Amino acid sequence: MAVSQTSCEPMFINGEWTEGSSGKRIPVYDPSTEEVIAEIPDASAADIDAAVAAARHAFDEGGWPQTTAQERGRILFRIAARLREEAPQLAELESRNCGKPIVESEYDIADAATVFEYYGGLANKVSGLVNPVPDNALSLSLKEPVGVAGQIIPWNYPIGMAAWKLAPALAAGCTCVLKPAEQTPLTMLKLAGWLADCGVPAGVVNIVTGLGETAGAAIVAHPGVDKVAFTGSAAVGKLIMKSAADTLKRVTLELGGKSPNIFFADADFEAAIDGALFGIFINQGEVCSAGSRVLVQRSIYPKFLEAMTEKARTIKLGPPLDRSTKMGPLVSKEQYDRVSAYQKLGKSEAKLALGGGRPASISRGYYVEPTIFYDVDNSSRIAREEIFGPVAAVIPFEDEREALRIANDTSFGLAAAVWTRDIYRALRMVKAIRAGIVWVNHMQPTYVEAPWGGFKQSGFGRELGVHGIDEYLETKQVHINLNEAPIGWY
Repeated sequence: MAVSQTSCEPMFINGEWTEGSSGKRIPVYDPSTEEVIAEIPDASAADIDAAVAAARHAFDEGGWPQTTAQERGRILFRIAARLREEAPQLAELESRNCGKPIVESEYDIADAATVFEYYGGLANKVSGLVNPVPDNALSLSLKEPVGVAGQIIPWNYPIGMAAWKLAPALAAGCTCVLKPAEQTPLTMLKLAGWLADCGVPAGVVNIVTGLGETAGAAIVAHPGVDKVAFTGSAAVGKLIMKSAADTLKRVTLELGGKSPNIFFADADFEAAIDGALFGIFINQGEVCSAGSRVLVQRSIYPKFLEAMTEKARTIKLGPPLDRSTKMGPLVSKEQYDRVSAYQKLGKSEAKLALGGGRPASISRGYYVEPTIFYDVDNSSRIAREEIFGPVAAVIPFEDEREALRIANDTSFGLAAAVWTRDIYRALRMVKAIRAGIVWVNHMQPTYVEAPWGGFKQSGFGRELGVHGIDEYLETKQVHINLNEAPIGWY
């Protein structure tokens, strides 16, 4: 499975590598050079059928749900250990495939290992309840795995998002059919090669590659899949909901965001500037929770904008494998064109403080400049639509009431951040902001122990923490009559 200059990477179904039934392949690019570095199978409906059949057999007849929770936990610990052991090559592969700086990829690999460790420890701590019913009976609530989980992974955090879904599903006793994004499948295919060594039986985890509109759609529509977990755009999330309704699948959706990063005049100024830049420019802005709407109180607005702009000028763009690089290329030509179009749009909707195009010093690769628009109206498209790139919309506000109105004036509700030294104000904002995640005097910290998910069109369901495993569990009521006498109904 080593990736050479251009390699052909097969899919992983029922414990075996396969080229797929169609014979068609999809090129995989290094976005920093625009060169093809691998090819992957373009999975057909027949390939999805094979993967679901393998997962179905492993769940229904192969005994995976009957594997003890302790043993499932040990398997997850072994996967985590292998991730840590292989971290250098995985991080390099992740950076080459999706363009993120190597330092960030190293963090992502470590975070993925931590997720597997967390759910390895949680596997044997899933418990039911004894219900206090009024009759002479024993009433139990049992937790059982939901079945076969179809999991569709985005391209911005390839191995991290796979860990968020795979680890709780395996801990719960589910089997999986996982489709990485066609742009960034390489680290997940690498991991697939270690699963048997870590103790994962054939068919328990199946990795299929292909396009969302074909392979992804086939997973969602398949009657053999019991639950779908998707991370991606709101538009695709809506399509998944419509399709899943035909078979009444359980669905969890972690969708887009247009998160407000709110700065009051009394905030620690230097920390606030760092928080504004980190919130929008980390991972090239390709973050669902990116603080893309920067709300700044008018009394500090000119000073804040100047400081933010000057510090953003120092962000180094460059090759992902250069350890001094802070921003790499966007993931693909399609994403480059999308962000470039929003940069052009922003010039007609607001004032440009920085960037707005392609860096002149870089001749190839899908690079765009860190871009800051200011005096943005919250009704403009650059303030309402998810750009998913390094484009900040700076919006002034007068007071707490106006800040809250602007923050909540969005169809999304994934995340928000509030910067202030006033604890009372902070708590008022925390309670009133309609978002699934609210940070105070920080932006973007993410912990496996805490739930992740959004309100409104940012989706529903939660990943991470104990909430993450609940999404892969069914609750069964069991009633045991303790009376020897007949019921006496007739």
